[in-house]
Amino acid sequence: MSDSPVSRESTGTLELTVVDAFADGPFTGNPAAVAVLGSFPDEARMQQVAAEMALAETAYCVPRSDGDFDLRWFTPVAEVALCGHATLATAHLLGGAPSFHTRSGTLECRVEDDGMVRMDFPADPPAPSEIPPALGIADVQAFARTREDVLVELADAGAVRRYVPDLAVLAGLGTRGVIVTAPGDRPDIDCVSRFFAPNLGIPEDPATGSAHCALAVWWGERVGREQLVGEQASARGATVYMRRCGDRVELGGRAVTMSRVTMLA
Repeated sequence: MSDSPVSRESTGTLELTVVDAFADGPFTGNPAAVAVLGSFPDEARMQQVAAEMALAETAYCVPRSDGDFDLRWFTPVAEVALCGHATLATAHLLGGAPSFHTRSGTLECRVEDDGMVRMDFPADPPAPSEIPPALGIADVQAFARTREDVLVELADAGAVRRYVPDLAVLAGLGTRGVIVTAPGDRPDIDCVSRFFAPNLGIPEDPATGSAHCALAVWWGERVGREQLVGEQASARGATVYMRRCGDRVELGGRAVTMSRVTMLA
């Protein structure tokens, strides 16, 4: 099979590349499927393919005449407005310094010589809010709302790692997802988090770049630094590098190309 990231699409056939993003090695981080195509398939087909891939995100990327790209992301059940790990996976495949036009504006990316992918995303400052009575999480230190998610701060990283979610309760909050976070528990990690999105068909997301648009602001204000490192404490594990830049956040991570899939129907 060709090493080119551009998928060959014909009637009933679609090629995708699976990439582990925010990964410290194979089988870590968050796998995303990426199709680089001449044009977008119809929405129903894109959603069907995403459901068949059964990954947190499937990304569809189409080159523009100006050298930039249009980019869309689908979970197994819905299209979303912003996805960090699938953007990282797509930039990793394309190389260079791709610019993506998305529902969340233009996302500028660059792939450095050592393979690190840097992405310019909109910041998502969390606004402190009252704790919903139905939340059902003990020892909450703070509760906040972002554009589409809620953020729950716990006392320590151990509480985040031990947390067992009631997905029905989290879904009942009516948000895109729920970020559970605490200060880091080793010198090279500023914060630990997990992300749950049952309303998008994702019980727990292994690595969530868009959540770190909020975490960079939340923890950056507390530690008083612009640059931070986050650990997403999922079963696969993930590392996200963050830098606050005014109303933007630069997210960084590594990726590993894992497989190529040819969908025949």
